[in-house]
Amino acid sequence: MTTLPSTVSTVNSQTLTNNNITTQPNIVFILADDMGYGDLGCYNPDSKIPTPNMDNLASQGMRFTDAHSPSAVCSPTRYGVLTGRYAWRSRLKNGVLWGYSTSLIEKGRTTVASMLKQRGYTTGCVGKWHLGFQNGDPVNRKNQVDYNKLLQPGPITLGFDYFYGIPASLDMDPYIFIENDRPVESATEMIEDSAHRRQNGGGFWRGGPIAPNFKHVDVLPIITQKSVEFIQKNAKETPENPFFLYFPLTAPHTPWIPTKDFLGKSGAGYYGDFTTQVDWSVGQIMNTLKQHNLTENTLIIITSDNGSHWYQNDIEQFDHRSNLHLRGQKADIWEGGHRIPFIARWPKHIEASTINDQTICLTDLMATIGEILDEDLPENAGEDSISILPTLVNHQLDQPIRDTIINHSANGTFAIRQGAWKLIQGLGSGGFSSPQTVEPSLDGPTGQLYNLDDDPSETNNLYLEQPECVEQLTKLLDTYQDQGYSRNYFSP
Repeated sequence: MTTLPSTVSTVNSQTLTNNNITTQPNIVFILADDMGYGDLGCYNPDSKIPTPNMDNLASQGMRFTDAHSPSAVCSPTRYGVLTGRYAWRSRLKNGVLWGYSTSLIEKGRTTVASMLKQRGYTTGCVGKWHLGFQNGDPVNRKNQVDYNKLLQPGPITLGFDYFYGIPASLDMDPYIFIENDRPVESATEMIEDSAHRRQNGGGFWRGGPIAPNFKHVDVLPIITQKSVEFIQKNAKETPENPFFLYFPLTAPHTPWIPTKDFLGKSGAGYYGDFTTQVDWSVGQIMNTLKQHNLTENTLIIITSDNGSHWYQNDIEQFDHRSNLHLRGQKADIWEGGHRIPFIARWPKHIEASTINDQTICLTDLMATIGEILDEDLPENAGEDSISILPTLVNHQLDQPIRDTIINHSANGTFAIRQGAWKLIQGLGSGGFSSPQTVEPSLDGPTGQLYNLDDDPSETNNLYLEQPECVEQLTKLLDTYQDQGYSRNYFSP
């Protein structure tokens, strides 16, 4: 019989760290789109994709081996990053938003950007938004964005001083750039779907409205340049003010369309070439920080919104394991859907070339920044956010940062993790891998239970062998769902 601890002690950073934080650091948070745990050379020595800049960042900072996105797909993860709250607590119970979806972040909710802005930061978001614009109209039941009107609510009303990017994914219309709260150019033309699916790259995009000068292949270079310009402007015009740059990339999400300079640069086809271009984008940010003497006082993080969209036939074709040994892929409740690369560099605070095995979640950004600023989160913000600052500045902690982590798949399947044990409520992948769902047999398991210390690839379902463990984790998940929060310092 295996039992779980009723509680897991979590660290008190005030007693375990000596942060020596005398100034407010600049913060750059780079969120790749569908980049897998095994794509980076620093995670996978057999990777077929050159990632020298991200590998260099890892050598200068800390690489986490057990970092997770709260969801195995995109919009809910982005909600969690900016609010510190699991998205299944919002109206989004499964799936993702679309290009015409209204704003997901609720009116009045604290975001990472609004918190930093109140502390004097200049805040910018450049790249893929995918969290909706404007409010829905419950009276007339019109819940689609009108791009002819101001795109508010949106990034500018949610704490960002500046926004430049696209509404949703690179495969989802409308295909336009937005600056602050209005389109740079209206989507007055149409692009077809199937006729363009394999043109100059892999993957596809859906047909729909497009701006006359919008070219899919140009998006990653443009948002990279806009991010560079945001840093340069702050360094030159307001060097006394710290800045926060949220840089949600559009790659390597489909369509896989690297520019000519990156074609053939990897051994993993168009996907690998596009991921190499992602590494170039990261390098442009690193170089800009260095050129303006900002490296020392900048916390830079590179991670991904979920696992890679990489099927078994891709593994066989290229002999590249984008999600390494992990089972499943993007959208799945298995580890391949939500265990992600996570690298942080902050000279003089984060020790170089360190590997950290603590379990963390992307919802933890808000509480971490709150602790850096020496600011407690109110009880109506960051409900699922735990500060990872103690383990960033003292990676050899012998206590876990997180008591539990909850993950969510594309179809709404839940998993809860405590220590080595992971309970999945249901059978199947819950996402893109087959089978997505499985009907339980009369005498078979109704869910999945894995010991990730012994079985990191989730091959041995212990659901029937460990009924007490299943019961404890089920009760814990029910508690966190019902009470509306999971961070431990909400507790009386």
